[in-house]
Amino acid sequence: MRRAPRSPSGWTMAVFGALAVLLGIVGLIAPDALLTVMGFTDTQGSERPEGDHTLVFVTASSMAAVNMGVYYVLAACSDWKAFFRWTVPFRLLTCTVFTLAVIGGRAPAGFLGVGLWEGLGALATGMALRYEAQRSPAAEKIDA
Repeated sequence: MRRAPRSPSGWTMAVFGALAVLLGIVGLIAPDALLTVMGFTDTQGSERPEGDHTLVFVTASSMAAVNMGVYYVLAACSDWKAFFRWTVPFRLLTCTVFTLAVIGGRAPAGFLGVGLWEGLGALATGMALRYEAQRSPAAEKIDA
């Protein structure tokens, strides 16, 4: 396996993956900081009411972000185009769900950034894949 992505689509995946790892680590180390950045009410540990499981969910989603980010980076380094293609519709779905959560009042406006990050990342990957397919259609058919 190579250490760096070999294609534009691979670079979009690597950047997304690295950011996911970074934000996941922030959530594991400083969950309240991550919540504040995302626009959630800043409630420090001792101020949380009995039975508040916010930090448990931040820990779980942060660990998932670290894992997912590593998968994306590894896929980028191996230039696994099929995986890149699979992520585009699911990242667009994630964008839709997160955006609707904000519109529907289930999440603060700061959470819209997560949806936009997913959506813009999906579009960047999709556009890179399209560009690569137009440049070298025979190579894309072999990879599928």
